[in-house]
Amino acid sequence: MRSKIQRRKISAYKTLTWRIIATADTFIISYIITGRLLFATSIASIEIITKMCLYYWHERLWDKAR
Repeated sequence: MRSKIQRRKISAYKTLTWRIIATADTFIISYIITGRLLFATSIASIEIITKMCLYYWHERLWDKAR
């Protein structure tokens, strides 16, 4: 069984790797919709911070539910 610290590290790593994938997706969709590189970059930049925090806490809550 993993320790509490190990589970938190795994949650943090999963958060980071998922954020890379999800932000690339947001950037591509934003660019397709707006056709503007600056807008797509702005949207992706804002959501990377907010969604990384939300995902981490979501993951921690699910870990407690186990």
